[in-house]
Amino acid sequence: MKELLEKTWAVVVNWNGGECANRQALESLLAAGLEPERIVFVDNGSRDGSREAIARAFPGLVLVANARNEGFGLAANQGARQALAAGAEAVLFLNNDAVLEAGCLEALTRVLAANPRLGAIGPRILYRDGQELWAAGGLFAFAPNLSRLRGQGERDGARWRGTVAVDYVPGCALLARAQALDEVGLFDEGYFAYLEDVDLGARLGRAGWGQLCLGAVACRHAGSRATGGGYSPRRKYLNALGSWRFLRAHGTVGRWAAFWLCDLLPLPLVGLAAIPRGRLRGVLAKALGLWHGALGRELDPGFLEEGGSRLW
Repeated sequence: MKELLEKTWAVVVNWNGGECANRQALESLLAAGLEPERIVFVDNGSRDGSREAIARAFPGLVLVANARNEGFGLAANQGARQALAAGAEAVLFLNNDAVLEAGCLEALTRVLAANPRLGAIGPRILYRDGQELWAAGGLFAFAPNLSRLRGQGERDGARWRGTVAVDYVPGCALLARAQALDEVGLFDEGYFAYLEDVDLGARLGRAGWGQLCLGAVACRHAGSRATGGGYSPRRKYLNALGSWRFLRAHGTVGRWAAFWLCDLLPLPLVGLAAIPRGRLRGVLAKALGLWHGALGRELDPGFLEEGGSRLW
């Protein structure tokens, strides 16, 4: 089973992520047994010096430098195509603010190798303090954004350390079989950021590929650093925009009903409740994303730059 680890590549996407977070993510990959030449670091036009710092600190990496922020999906695909062209049999997508714990990648590749119809697998993902769960896989749900991260916000413990089938593996730490990616395709680059992993999970499931959360191993994740955190306007905008795209590709009666009842109709009340909590800009950004999504508007990456909208 160790043979698959030796044919696994990793892809890390960076956009102004800072040297420290990137360094920790990359060091965890090296500690997991990946040679630098099997790690593709894709920089999305960062202006904080993080690309240059990583190039100096890790000279053996495969470095892709984009002139501007092309979005997570496109950048991750750039790295994956390099890995697949070089003969990778599995590709690990790891957020640049995530750190693999010891033994994580070896365990993931061992289970993937032992299950030929397993398309994707991921660990349980903890917040950086190691006490609270960020996700133990993802599930389609009658909920806002059409899905939910299993166990998010729960205290870590034995109940999350089993192996369970999931509807999708969060892109924060996603090990995908090359054969499955060849069959269903890479990330849909139309999402820019968020929901591209949910979309991939839907396509894998429809094609009969299994997906698992291996809760016995873990990584740690800071969470939404690139767009400013959980209730940031840019994150809310992108999730709303992506929901329309997901529904147009994978919509069912239940999913459309969830979208109307959980995302669209409650929005005025959500906005009123957000005012005393200082979250009104996030609600307005979600409304804007819903409107642009309904119109089928293509996203200009420059719109997400600081000052691209009055909301951020």
